[in-house]
Amino acid sequence: MSTPKAVPVSLAEIARIAGVGRAAVSNWRRRHDSFPTRIGGTDVSPQFSLAEVEQWLRDNGKLKDIGGREFLWPRFEALGSRDESGLAVAESARLMRAPRARVAQSELSSTARELVGEAARLGRSEGPRETFEFLLQRWLETHVRQLSTTPSQLASLMTRIALTVRLGRDEGGLTVFDPACGTGHLSAAATQEYDGSGLVVLGCERDPALAALASARLGFITENRNVRTEIATADALRDDPFAGMRADIALCNPPFNERDWGYEELATDQRWTHGLPPRTEPELAWVQHLLSHLKPGGAAVVVLPPAVASRKAGRRIRGSLLRTGVLRAVVALPPGSAQPHSVSLQLWILRAAPDSPVPAAPGQDALLVDATGFARPGAREPGPDWDALGAFVLSALEILDHPDAGLPESAVRVPLLDLLDDEVDVTPGRYTASSTEPSGIEMAASWGQLGGFLTDLAGHVQHLSKLGLESETPQATATVGDLVKAGALTLLAGQQPTETATPSREATVPLLTVPDLLMDGTPRGRVPADSAHTVVEEGDVVVAGVVRAFKAWVHEGPPVALGPQLYALRVDPDKLDAHFLAGCLRAPSNGRQAGTHASSSSRIDIRRLQVLQLPLEEQAGYAETFRRLSAFEALLTEAQGLGKGLVNDVSDRLAGGGLTV
Repeated sequence: MSTPKAVPVSLAEIARIAGVGRAAVSNWRRRHDSFPTRIGGTDVSPQFSLAEVEQWLRDNGKLKDIGGREFLWPRFEALGSRDESGLAVAESARLMRAPRARVAQSELSSTARELVGEAARLGRSEGPRETFEFLLQRWLETHVRQLSTTPSQLASLMTRIALTVRLGRDEGGLTVFDPACGTGHLSAAATQEYDGSGLVVLGCERDPALAALASARLGFITENRNVRTEIATADALRDDPFAGMRADIALCNPPFNERDWGYEELATDQRWTHGLPPRTEPELAWVQHLLSHLKPGGAAVVVLPPAVASRKAGRRIRGSLLRTGVLRAVVALPPGSAQPHSVSLQLWILRAAPDSPVPAAPGQDALLVDATGFARPGAREPGPDWDALGAFVLSALEILDHPDAGLPESAVRVPLLDLLDDEVDVTPGRYTASSTEPSGIEMAASWGQLGGFLTDLAGHVQHLSKLGLESETPQATATVGDLVKAGALTLLAGQQPTETATPSREATVPLLTVPDLLMDGTPRGRVPADSAHTVVEEGDVVVAGVVRAFKAWVHEGPPVALGPQLYALRVDPDKLDAHFLAGCLRAPSNGRQAGTHASSSSRIDIRRLQVLQLPLEEQAGYAETFRRLSAFEALLTEAQGLGKGLVNDVSDRLAGGGLTV
C-alpha cells in the first residue's frame, strides 16, 4: 500500500515492519549506503521516511509478507495528538463493521478522516477485528505513560469474583456496570466470562477517545450475541448518566489520588450513605458510587491503592462499610498485577444488602486475604502467577457464604470488634502476619540450613586463608579500552529502551536497571526484545558503571536487557576467561581508580578499569579463585539473612511465652 513521505518511523518501527531485531536494522544502516537518510530525531533515536523505508525494504528483499497493518500504524502515530489518533482508530473500527457508513467524528482532521477510510478498507480485507485489535494495542503501547489499563487476567479474575460473591441468580440475565471503563478492559472481560443470555453492559468514561475505543472493542466482542452495550461519555461522579440504574455486578479500576473529583459540588449528594468522602479520599467516593448502583445482593469489585485501607481521613467511612456488612473482603494483590506495577494494589469486594437486610452482628467477621506471595520476580512473563492467584483468592472467598469452609494460608477472618478501633485499618498484611509464622518443624529446618551454610563457609575459609597473597613485583595490566582495541572483548553500553510500553504479544526480555541492583538484583521491568539496545547472553560479563552500585559478574541464565549505566563485555574465549575478567574488574580499588569520586552517584569510566595481563592458561587459576570468592560472598549474604530471620522468629516466640525447658 502507498504511504505518505511525511510519515516518520524509528529504527524499532522499521524492525517491526521487517520482522527482524533492531540490531539487524542498525547493521543495514551501517553496511548499505543506499539505506534511507535520516529525516528527523537524533543520532541516538533517528527517524526515517516511511515511504523511503518501504521502498528500500522491497528493493533489497527485506520485506516479509506482513500485510498492511505495520505500514498503517505509523500514519496513525503521525497524527500527533493522542486524542485524534484514538478517535481515528475507534472510527476505523466502526466503519470496518459498517461498510456503508460515513465518518461521523466531525472533530477529525481531513488527514485523519482519509486515514480512517483507508484503515477501514484494509480491515475489511485483512480481518476487521484483528486489524482493530492490532491498532488498539499499538495505541495503548504508544501512550502507556498517560493511561492506566487493567490487565486482561486481572479483569477476568475480578469478574469471576463478582459473579461468585453476588447473591441470587436472576433468570432475566445480568447487568454489568463500570463507571470508569477506560478502553473497556473490564467490560470486555465480563462479556467474555458470562456465557448466559440477557447480558447488559453499561460503562462510563469521561475521556472521549477512551470511550470511543471501549465502544468499538465491545462492538467486536458482542458481535452475533444478544448483548446490549452502552458506553456514555461523561464524568460519572459529577454527572452520572446512569442515575437510578441498578446492576447485578459492578467492576471498576478508578483513577487514583485525584483531588479535583467534585468535593465541593457533591457535598450533599445522596450517594454518600456512609459519609461524605474527604477531599483526599476520592477512591471512597468511587466505592460509594458503585454501591449506589447495585441491586440488592449485587456485588462490586474495585481496584484500589493500598493507602485507602489505612489512611486516617477515611476511617469513618471504612467503619461504616464494615458495620453494615457491605465490605466483605479485601485482597492484597502481588506487585506487578496492574499499574503502578511497583505497588501491591488491593481488591475491595463489596456486596449490597439483600432485600431483607439484617444488621451486622457484633461478632461478624471480615475476610482479609494477603496474596502478595504470588509475585513472580524475574519470570519470563510479566505479572504474577495468575492461575495460582485466581485459584487461591476464589478458594478463600468461599467462606463468605460457607462459614464452615476452610481458609487457605495467608487468609484470615477478623472480627469486627478487632477492626473497629481508632484506625479501622483493613490492610490484609497487618492481620495475616501471625498466620505465616514458621512452625517448629520449619524453624528446625532453618537452623539446619544455617548449619549447612556455616559448614560451607568454613570450607571456603580454609581454602582462601591458605592463598599465597604476599606482595610481589606489580604485574602488568591493561585497561578495558586497550582490550577492546585489541579485539579481546566487545564493550556494549546499556540504554533506556526506545519503547517503554508494556509488552503483551511479542517476545520480551527482562530489563535490569541500577535501581534493581540496589534492591535485590532482580529485574523488575520487561521490554520487547527488538527495542532493547543491549541484551546480555550467558557468558557475558556485566558491569555496573556507577559508584553506589559498582560490581561485575558473569551473566548466567536467559538473556537480559541492560538499562542505563550498565555495560556488557563480550569476551573472545581464545584470549580471555570471563570469570577472570569479572574478578579483576570488581576489585574495589579498581572501581575507585576509574570513578570520578564526586559522589555516590558518580559514574565509573568502564574503559579505564584495569585487567591483569596473563596468558589464557594462567587465567584459569585466578578464575577459579575468583569464583570461590564470589561463592563465599554469596554464602555470607544468605547466612546473614537466614540468621537475622531466625533471630526475629525466636524473639517473637520467646516474647509470646513459647519457651519450654
